[in-house]
Amino acid sequence: MGDLLLVRHGETEWSASGQHTSWTDLPLTQRGEEQAKSLAPLLSGRTFSLALTSSLGRAVRTAELAGINGALIDPDLHEWDYGAYEGVTTVDIHRTRPDWFLWTDGVPPGPEGHPGESSEEVGRRADRVLARVDTALPDGDVVLVAHAHFLRVLTARRLELSPAEGRLFQLATGTVSRLSTEHDRPVIAEWNARP
Repeated sequence: MGDLLLVRHGETEWSASGQHTSWTDLPLTQRGEEQAKSLAPLLSGRTFSLALTSSLGRAVRTAELAGINGALIDPDLHEWDYGAYEGVTTVDIHRTRPDWFLWTDGVPPGPEGHPGESSEEVGRRADRVLARVDTALPDGDVVLVAHAHFLRVLTARRLELSPAEGRLFQLATGTVSRLSTEHDRPVIAEWNARP
């Protein structure tokens, strides 16, 4: 049985500034490109039975620079749809909603095609990804290249927690995390690893 490796894409302008970024397809910054390249040694020597990436350029580019070849696009790996909060920082949101918390309060609808998502909706996407992962893990490691909030929800679901418990797992840009098993139960084996 393989391990599940989670790769958060490298830094973008908005991840550096704290702006919520779901569908806005920003490129990696120079630092983000360097972060992605630096992940290659952590992933080398592994044979992946399945490699999946979000369709967004920042994830695809991170996979390429980290040496993950042949990654397939999975639309379910898309970041949380932040609705009207796309491009807005938590600090700015707190000016009008001081008690707002993404994990429990969700987001207001945004422009057409971006209604926003609740943690439960993101959790349903994560569950679909995990079902796909489970078919590949018997054949070796699986790697997912995606986004912070989505991967945090996916981790919670893997650990049999509610989607909102993803709030417990801070995830830095340009890192590799590893979910494994102990006594046939899911565990976090490594988190926010960098070379």
